[in-house]
Amino acid sequence: MSFLRSIASEFQKVFTTRMWWLLALLLVGYVLVLAGGFGAFLGWAVRNPDAAAATGGNTAVPPGVDLPSLIYTFATSIGYVFPVLLGALAVTGEFRHRTLTPTFLAEPHRSIVLGGKFVSQLVVGAGLGVAAFATSVGAGAAALAAFDLETGLDQSDTWALVGRGVLAMALWGAIGVGLGALVPNQVAAIVIVIAFTQFVEPILRLVASFSEVTAGIGTFLPGAASDALVGASIYNMMPMGSSSPPLEWWQGGLVLLGIAVVATVIGGATTWRRDVT
Repeated sequence: MSFLRSIASEFQKVFTTRMWWLLALLLVGYVLVLAGGFGAFLGWAVRNPDAAAATGGNTAVPPGVDLPSLIYTFATSIGYVFPVLLGALAVTGEFRHRTLTPTFLAEPHRSIVLGGKFVSQLVVGAGLGVAAFATSVGAGAAALAAFDLETGLDQSDTWALVGRGVLAMALWGAIGVGLGALVPNQVAAIVIVIAFTQFVEPILRLVASFSEVTAGIGTFLPGAASDALVGASIYNMMPMGSSSPPLEWWQGGLVLLGIAVVATVIGGATTWRRDVT
């Protein structure tokens, strides 16, 4: 019962602040612009190949890449940073605002408190995933339909991809909790999230593709594992050097879950156990 009370308390902490809906609005706006804009551009390029070629560069979709899936997965390929941030803020905010003392007085078992955050952010991350995919599918399908292209909305594979994407966003929320437990300083955690997701990992994935050996290792990076779980990504259009077969979707899910659990356990055994001031 104490664990359920802890989960309920964590939901209350999330939804009584403005941060969750501010991040949700940013996520929806970000995905709307990119998925809708990219979908419209690719739809135009497919219908007007000569005009697209005249603009310079390669605007063709690589063989074997499903255009609707590519567009719809903007929700995860660029939106996963938001559940990570919210998960990290759920932990670091307690340190910053000095609310851990009353939290631990209400529930002395710190592992229960951290577990409550882990579970609650899984659910909140899934909620962000639903919002992100509703936006990317809506905007992307509208853009494709405007150019009389297949939207894939009548295919079960498309909805299976959406379901796996929501799961990926949930796991990213849990990873955020693990990061917050490892790095309780809020500013540092935010910088790490933004720097790693937007700069460090994309560079690592590119560098890893230069060799067959490192390409295999690169598939276990969290972003690559997330793409494998979902089944498609904007990275499918990017030229790479050596390529390694991606993980199976369930393997990608296990990698993300493993990262979330390991980070949370290590954080719970170290910084989470320190005296609270």
